[in-house]
Amino acid sequence: MGAHERLPGLGGRRRANGALEGEILALLQRAETALTPGDVAARLTAPLAHTTVATTLARLHTRGVLERTPQGRSYAYSPVTDEPGLTAKHMHQVMNEGVDRESVLTRFVDDLSDDDEDLLRRLLGTDE
Repeated sequence: MGAHERLPGLGGRRRANGALEGEILALLQRAETALTPGDVAARLTAPLAHTTVATTLARLHTRGVLERTPQGRSYAYSPVTDEPGLTAKHMHQVMNEGVDRESVLTRFVDDLSDDDEDLLRRLLGTDE
C-alpha cells in the first residue's frame, strides 16, 4: 500500500506513517524480546503487509530509534532505550538542528509549568 495504510473498518481512512511508527514502537517497548517484522505484523491491531512493517522497522532503525540483530533471513528489532530515553533523544536531535540553542532552550524553560520548573531545578541541583 505505501506511505499510508488503509485501516479496516474505518471507512477507508489511512494511517499516517507517524501513527504506524508510534504503534510499532509502543509494541516493541512492551515486548520482552526483539521481534522480527513477521512477529510485529502478527501483533498489530490492524493487519498490514509484511513489507510495510519491514520498511517501517528499517526506517526506525536508520533513524537510530531501533537496534537490530540478524535472525534467520531477517532481523529482530528492539528499541535502543525506553520511552523517556527516546523522548530525550528526540529533544537532543531537535536542539542540535536549531540555529540558536540558547533562544530555543530559553523559550522551552519559559514555557514550563511551575511543577516542571521545580523538577528541573531539583534535577540540576539548583533548588531555590
